[in-house]
Amino acid sequence: MKFSENWLRTWVNPDLSSAELGHLLTMAGLEVEEQTAVAPAFNNVVVAQVLEIVKHPNADRLNVCQVNVGEAQPLTIVCGASNVAVGIKVPCARIGAVLPGNFVIKQAKVRSIESFGMLCSDKELGLAEDSSGLWILPDDAPVGTSIREYLELDDQLFTLKLTPNRSDCSGMVGIAREVAALTGSQMMAQAIPEHSATIPDTLAVTVADAAACPLYCGRVIRGVNAAVPTPTWMVRRLERSGLRSINAVVDVTNYVMWEMGQPMHAFDLATLSGNIAVRRAHAGETLTLLNEQTVTLDAQTLVIADDARVLALAGIMGGQGSGVETTSQDLFLECAFFHPDAMAGQARRFGLATDSSFRFERGVDFAATSRAMERATQLILEICGGQVGEIRTVQGELPTRAPITLRPSRVKRVLGITLEAAQIADLFQRLQLAFTTESNATGELVFNVQPPSFRFDLSIEADLIEELARLYGYDNIPALPPHAALTILPQSESQRALASLQHTIVTRDYQEIVSYAFVDEAAERTLCGNANPVALQNPIASNLAVMRSSLLSGLVEALRFNLNRKQARVRLFEVGACFAHADTGYAQTQRLSGIAYGTVQPEQWGSAARNVDFYDVKADVEALFAPQSVRFVAATHPALHPGRCAQIYCGDRVIGIMGELHPQWQQEYGMPLAAVWFEVELGALSSQTVPSMTEIAKSLPVRRDLAVLVDDSVSVQALLDAMQQANAPFVQTLNLFDVYRGKGVEQGKKSLAFRVLLQDTQKTLTDLEIEPSIVLLVQAMQQHGAQLRM
Repeated sequence: MKFSENWLRTWVNPDLSSAELGHLLTMAGLEVEEQTAVAPAFNNVVVAQVLEIVKHPNADRLNVCQVNVGEAQPLTIVCGASNVAVGIKVPCARIGAVLPGNFVIKQAKVRSIESFGMLCSDKELGLAEDSSGLWILPDDAPVGTSIREYLELDDQLFTLKLTPNRSDCSGMVGIAREVAALTGSQMMAQAIPEHSATIPDTLAVTVADAAACPLYCGRVIRGVNAAVPTPTWMVRRLERSGLRSINAVVDVTNYVMWEMGQPMHAFDLATLSGNIAVRRAHAGETLTLLNEQTVTLDAQTLVIADDARVLALAGIMGGQGSGVETTSQDLFLECAFFHPDAMAGQARRFGLATDSSFRFERGVDFAATSRAMERATQLILEICGGQVGEIRTVQGELPTRAPITLRPSRVKRVLGITLEAAQIADLFQRLQLAFTTESNATGELVFNVQPPSFRFDLSIEADLIEELARLYGYDNIPALPPHAALTILPQSESQRALASLQHTIVTRDYQEIVSYAFVDEAAERTLCGNANPVALQNPIASNLAVMRSSLLSGLVEALRFNLNRKQARVRLFEVGACFAHADTGYAQTQRLSGIAYGTVQPEQWGSAARNVDFYDVKADVEALFAPQSVRFVAATHPALHPGRCAQIYCGDRVIGIMGELHPQWQQEYGMPLAAVWFEVELGALSSQTVPSMTEIAKSLPVRRDLAVLVDDSVSVQALLDAMQQANAPFVQTLNLFDVYRGKGVEQGKKSLAFRVLLQDTQKTLTDLEIEPSIVLLVQAMQQHGAQLRM
């Protein structure tokens, strides 16, 4: 919401500087996003009139001008502008003036002729990027008046970053009402007369969806002159609000919207066929909007139509062919209240974001709709003339505002300060909130507050407490330490805290990222292999149209971002939610995912450079799960290299996947090296076995090494699982410590060497006790075709 400070001060004029006013609004919750001057600093520039022009005797392109600056004698000024002419009024910088860029005007001799000032263009005053000559002012500009005073160039522009709940401040009336409440200043009254009909003309209005449009007002105005120029004061206020002047009638509707926060629209009555209807569109209807965009409508779209066609998207934008032009003579002026629930998301469906939809989506003051109609009528008659018909009003069930009970004791409990009943009453009166008081069952005096029609954000007691805090001043509320009983909550040893997991992976040299849960649909289908992603109804961007089923795409994008900035070694991880369709709606799971790229270690002298591989990241995953053990089983995934991909098992359940990025994606994303990615369920990581006490062995362990020959197709994990299931006595540890292929081993075979540690807690084992266990282990491996090497 952008507006002029001078415009605001015509409504309420507190004794505050511009900077103080901006700070006050920000601290009250209306954040001033930007505050800028209308014009750069310059001085001693006045309105002047050219009285006489004589060609310079020594220069063909120069003129010697006699200029009236409001003094007894005119000034002689040498000017080279091509558009200088007798009688025009222009800005004149007098001797001693300082223009933008610290350009000082001095008395100077120009080709032997003395010049006592400079006639200026708007570019030279810093008010335009380019200029073709002198800035010619209106004929009624008062000669001798400071140009800053005449054009109100000492004005400031405020841009508010309105939160969605403060729709009441989307117009000057609401902002002025807020400033008056904050400062206690008097708000200027606005006289808006009710216009009696001078012609019998009306249009019948029907509202087919009264829930979406509970209030619609329409009025016929005939005999207007839309070609008259819009008053300078109105154009100035609109331009400083970021709106361009179009024609007098359209400017009036825009002005009323900015003044009162009520969007309006004017139709050229001659282009309408029959009566007006507010209805849902028929499937297949089309409309070319004022921005020349053609949209196809459906049954969800609320429109304004006549008997022949759709005229406008209700509460969003009008259509071409029915708008007011400078040739228009008869108007149909509409002003309505569209329910925020019906307007939510409607503009975004067509890729639009208009000033009207901004206000209707948040809620406008339905009690001021007819008042806005009268205000627009008043301005049109004053500027364009004409005769008015009766206002046709169709009203359904307007939103009801239930009273809110406020307890002063609750105010004290929430804010930590004591506000007396008289203080609360004064603050409510400044906010224009009607209230009554009564004693509740406990004998406490409470306030029953009736929310006004312009405050859609007031619905519960906490809202009123917030209002009191804003007006009392957040800076005036002391910072008191809280007083509360602290209780140490139990923490189960079977659960690992997320912070512990994050600490573990950070110690493995990973850095955490946070990415959008919204991802590109194409990447979700191809990279993640999700053929049925969860689609968003109103995506914030076309490349963020679905919910992620994996954290992979966010990690890949972050990796590419770093690679594009010359980061050669990158290790990233993320903890976040993933989404998928389920039998009863949607499923949401928390996962931890990481990606590693580049060398295993940072560049150093102590070890040779080596790129990260599958087994390096496998070690990181095992470190995350320690002391639990997990298994890795060969698998496939659309994003991963088919021979370097594995599912991660915890017991018999798949809890994750890892592998090297597929060469296809490596090439598509422009990665010189392969990245290794893993993703596991956070629930599986968070669970752990509670440690239990075991007796410490009194004797040394016994080691036996078993070397076997197996087919290349037999996995090491299969042999380890078989030996574990054999439950051989005294066996404490089973590890693979060597894999060999080559001389001495026939083609298609591999040699595997396992370390077996056996131990008894009470005594040293003998060979007779060890041998049965070894036999069981060998027999278990023989079931997979293993042959013991001698």
